[in-house]
Amino acid sequence: MNSVRYLEGQFLIAMPAIGDPRFERTVIYLCAHTDEGAMGLIINKPMEELQLGDLLYRLGLLPPEETNSIHLPHETYRLPVFTGGPVEPGRGFVLHSLDYLLPEGTLEVSGKVGLTASLDILHDLVQGRGPQRLLLALGYAGWAPGQLEAELAQNAWLTCPADMEIIFTLPPEERYAAALMKIGIDPGSLSSAAGHA
Repeated sequence: MNSVRYLEGQFLIAMPAIGDPRFERTVIYLCAHTDEGAMGLIINKPMEELQLGDLLYRLGLLPPEETNSIHLPHETYRLPVFTGGPVEPGRGFVLHSLDYLLPEGTLEVSGKVGLTASLDILHDLVQGRGPQRLLLALGYAGWAPGQLEAELAQNAWLTCPADMEIIFTLPPEERYAAALMKIGIDPGSLSSAAGHA
């Protein structure tokens, strides 16, 4: 395949024919895509009953008496933690605005979004030095060399440029429909077309 388009910084939107319940109705922000494979985070599957503040507390980064401190605003404490994908589900990844950069730990995915997998970002967040916008996910979606290209050729995914508002602002349950509408597809018509080649 000589005409491979690398898609980091784009959304992958699951088609009804995806055939894998782990990815049904998902939107993935693609963080890396090279001839060696691809890696991304699901941005619309929050974990049940797990908020960012709870995770910080479990990691010992946030003492219980500081749950409402000035360092961690209430809205930040209540941010959902997302299921980022089936690979390494115990490992955390933070998508965030580029007002925060770790020189040795942040991958700048696009001109607006970075990816940091170091605990340093969570320490900084508790100290009031973290990014203004963030999404924390446990696990990631990964593809071997050529695997994502094959899935794209089989129409398992649609792609479109990522949108900061969809990633960081829109409620998670609205992100799939919003990503589809971004490329002019009515989610209702897509589900009725399920199963047709």
